[in-house]
Amino acid sequence: MSGSSAARATASIDQDAEQLRALGYSSNFNRSMSLWENFSLGFTYLSPVVGVYTLFALCLAAGGPPMFWSYLLIGLGQLLVCLVFGEVVSQFPISGGVYPWARRLVGKRWAWMVGWVYAWALCATIAGVAVGAGPYMAAMLGFEAGPNTGIYIALGLILLSTALNLVGTKLLARVAMFGFLCELIGAILVGGYLLIFERHQPFSVLFNTFDIEINGSYLPAFLAASLAGLFQYYGFEACGDVAEETPNPGKRIPKAMRMTIYIGGAAAMFACLALILAVPDIQKVINGEDTDPVSTILNNAFGPVGSRLVMAVVMVSFISCVLSLQAAASRLLFAYARDEMIVGSNLLKRLSAAQVPSFALVVSGVVPAAIVCLGLFMADAVATIVGFAAIGIYVAFQLIVIAALIARAKGWRPSGQFSLGGWGLLVNVAALIYGLGAIVNMVWPRSPDAAWYINYSMILTTVVVMGAGFLYMLLAKPYDKGTAPAGDAWKFSKPAPKAADVAGVPAQ
Repeated sequence: MSGSSAARATASIDQDAEQLRALGYSSNFNRSMSLWENFSLGFTYLSPVVGVYTLFALCLAAGGPPMFWSYLLIGLGQLLVCLVFGEVVSQFPISGGVYPWARRLVGKRWAWMVGWVYAWALCATIAGVAVGAGPYMAAMLGFEAGPNTGIYIALGLILLSTALNLVGTKLLARVAMFGFLCELIGAILVGGYLLIFERHQPFSVLFNTFDIEINGSYLPAFLAASLAGLFQYYGFEACGDVAEETPNPGKRIPKAMRMTIYIGGAAAMFACLALILAVPDIQKVINGEDTDPVSTILNNAFGPVGSRLVMAVVMVSFISCVLSLQAAASRLLFAYARDEMIVGSNLLKRLSAAQVPSFALVVSGVVPAAIVCLGLFMADAVATIVGFAAIGIYVAFQLIVIAALIARAKGWRPSGQFSLGGWGLLVNVAALIYGLGAIVNMVWPRSPDAAWYINYSMILTTVVVMGAGFLYMLLAKPYDKGTAPAGDAWKFSKPAPKAADVAGVPAQ
C-alpha cells in the first residue's frame, strides 16, 4: 500500500470512529473487512447451495418444477426488506444489526424483544444447518450414516466454527471469501455441467404442474413449495452485524446487502434450474418413489468419485455458512451486552486480543450445540426447535420494518449515505405487506393428519419464545439497566425530500 493510500485508509477509519462516537459508542474492533469480504459473509450465511440442496426434494415433491419461480418472487420481496435495512444501517452502522437498529428507531423494550427473537432464531439456524451437513459429510466420505451420526458431525462442525471465529476478523473474512468463491464456482460448474450434459427435461417443464392440486387448486401447492425461497433469502442482514469491522460502513454495507440478494439469488436460481432439468423422472419424485433426487442426479452425472468431490464443495458451503451465522450471533450478543441488556454482560462484551467477542462466540457455539444434543433424546423436539429458525428471523425482520414505519411517523428521514429518498415510505409499506404474507405462508398448517403440535410447530415455538421473552422483560426489566441512546432516530433526520426529488433515482 502506498503512503497516500495508507493515509486515506487511516483517515477513513478515523472518520468511521468519529461517526460511531457521535452515535454514542466507541469500538476496539479491527476495521479490516473489505466490501467483498463483507458481502461474502452475507452470501455464505444465505448460502444458495445449502438452501437449494437441503430443500430441493421436499419442495419439488410439494409443488413440482414451477417451485423454481418462488426464488424469483421471494427474492423481489426480500429485496424490499433489504432496501429498508440499507437505509437504517447506513445511518446506524453499529455492531449487532437488528438489535441496535430497533433501539434507535423505536426504543429499548422494542429492541430487547427484537434481539431476543433474533438470537434464538440464529441459534436454531446454526443447529439446523450443522445437523443438515451430516448426510453430505457421510456421502463425501462414503459411509452409511447411523441415527446419531448427524449429531456428532454437527457438534464437530460447531466446534470447528467456534475455533475459527476465535482467531479473529481477518480469518473470518478470508474463510467467508473462500467459502463464497467455492460455492459460487461450484454452483456454476456443477450447474453448467448438468445443463449441458445431463439435461433430461425441457425448459417448458418449469411451467408443468404435473396435475398437482390441493382442494382443486394448484396455488396452495405452489405456496407450500415456495418454502424453498422463504428459507433461502436471509443472510443479507449479517453484513450489518459486523458494521464496526468494516471501513466506510454507511456506504459499503447497504451495497453488500444488495449484492447478497442479487448474486445469492441468481446462484440459487441457477442451481435450482440445473437440478430440475437434470431430474430423470420428476413424477417419481412427486410420487415419493425418489426421495433423494439430488443424490440421484449427482451419482448419475458424476459417478461415485465425482459426486464425492461435489459433496466436498457442499461441505465447504456448510462450514462457511455456520461460521457466518455464528459470527452474526456473537455480534448480536456483544451489542446486547455492551448496552447492559443481558445477564453476563461484563463477560459477553469483552473483546479478546484478536479483537473478537470471545465469550459471546463461545455462547454462540454452546447454545446451538445444546439444541443439537437434544437429538440424542428427543428427535422431534430438535425438528420443532429448528423449525423456529426461519420463522424467528422473519419475525425479527418485520419488527425492524415496523420499527422503521414507526420512526417515519415520528419524523425520521434517513440521513445515511444510502437513502431511498421519496420512495422510502412506499418501499417500507410494501416490505411490510410482503413480510406479513411470507410469515402467514410459513406458519400455515399443511399436515392435517399430523399431531397438532407438529402441524402448528412454527406457531407454537414462536409463541413460546416470544411469550417467554415478554414475560422475562416485564419481570426483570433488563432493558432498564443500560444508559445507551434509544428511540432517537428522528434527531439524526435530514429534511423531507422536495416534490421534485420524490420521482428521482434513489441515492446510491
